Amino acid sequence: MDDYEFDGIVFASTWQELNTVRHRGRTLHILCCKGNMGFTFQDTRYNISAGDYAILPNAMLASDFSASDNFQGVLMSLSDVFVTSIAIRSNYGIIGHLSLLRNPVIKLSGHDFRICEAALQYLRMRMEEKEHRFRQELLGSLLTAHILDLYDIHARGWNDLQVSERVTSLLRKFIELLNNGEYMRNRSLDFYASRLCITPHYLSEICKKVSGEPASYWIDRFTMQEITRLLRQKKLSLTEITERLNFSSVSYFSRYVQKRINLSPSEYRKNS
Repeated sequence: MDDYEFDGIVFASTWQELNTVRHRGRTLHILCCKGNMGFTFQDTRYNISAGDYAILPNAMLASDFSASDNFQGVLMSLSDVFVTSIAIRSNYGIIGHLSLLRNPVIKLSGHDFRICEAALQYLRMRMEEKEHRFRQELLGSLLTAHILDLYDIHARGWNDLQVSERVTSLLRKFIELLNNGEYMRNRSLDFYASRLCITPHYLSEICKKVSGEPASYWIDRFTMQEITRLLRQKKLSLTEITERLNFSSVSYFSRYVQKRINLSPSEYRKNS
């Protein structure tokens, strides 16, 4: 891919264009400058207003975007491959990633809003320089600076939690397994611990330290996201969903759902 085809960073001009930049393997950034916007992320409805910054890891988990008539904002889609390639040295990313999966909205102070808006507008302006001989390296450096600012904003609320390189690597591999759909075949904590060559207790311990939730929470969260998505497809029978997610029986599948959302699959389907 040459510089003219570079898609590591893509900006959208209006919220209606979000579907054109919301693809698998991408993270969506939305800085709301005026008005408000709503969206659903992992089965939860969020509304952002001026001064809010939303970061949606795995943009395919977001849907049902809407916005006020006066909405104005900066919308940016990042390729996970490109973000990985710029190799930010800080281990803070996994803390932010898990936090954003729980709640993708960051409330900005006036100062932080101005910093973020200026960084995004400058990055967008420099993207137009397609003849720049070091365009991707330049954009990577500017994006790195912006991401480090976001880390700083987020870290202020986490009391400078420090994470070792080993823990960072383990949690990244754990979330990568879930992002790749392993939960559709395996929901046992023992399975993930075995894949990571650690004990189930240690996996839960490091998850809770970094995200506030044990590893089982994340396995269930990814699983329920897929279950509710499939239940909304009413042409699929419960038997088909059970088989697709490798549950041993419809009754076990129903108990799994009931325990986690206090509704049976049929009740959820009826209400959705």
